[in-house]
Amino acid sequence: MIDSPVKFSIDYPEKLSRGKLLLKTFFGWLYVGIPHGIILIFYGVAVSVLTLIAWWVILFTGKYPKGMFNFVIRYWRWAIRVSAYLSLLTDAYPPFSGDELDTPVKFLIEYPENLSRGKLLLKTFFGWLYVGIPHGIILIFYGIAVSVVTFIAWWVILFTAKYPKGMFNFVIRYWRWDIRVSAYLGLLTDAYPPFNGEE
Repeated sequence: MIDSPVKFSIDYPEKLSRGKLLLKTFFGWLYVGIPHGIILIFYGVAVSVLTLIAWWVILFTGKYPKGMFNFVIRYWRWAIRVSAYLSLLTDAYPPFSGDELDTPVKFLIEYPENLSRGKLLLKTFFGWLYVGIPHGIILIFYGIAVSVVTFIAWWVILFTAKYPKGMFNFVIRYWRWDIRVSAYLGLLTDAYPPFNGEE
């Protein structure tokens, strides 16, 4: 068990729909990508602006304004739910919301009462060096493996209506690792991401 402020999990689906698998594959861009994507593009622009403002606020106060923090977390949660649906990890259609809801996709980052100004500057100017390079290199190869596993899982789901649990957990660990790295570099936590995707 990893002691991380970044929590991410997806309930393992005992059964997945073959019909939804084909629908996502061929029409996911239409009924998910367009409606969610359009909203998330504008939401993402707002998040980018808020993150820039938050950078300055953290620099001067050592705090991430809670309202801004929650706004950013809701964006991440929404985007992650959409990605999880399109990536075959759940059949639960993503809600048009980033609020905490009863969905199979769980994402939370504990609000940091204080953030280090020194780490803020370190992330900004050297994050590429001490986070991007070591984590990035591993995650590139892990991501390639995840793509292969997802391709194989697509066929398994088509014929058995099941996502093999070992494959599912392999993919979830990759996502969890990637999300923790992004959260650290995105100023949402000062907890350096572990070199694994364990819970």
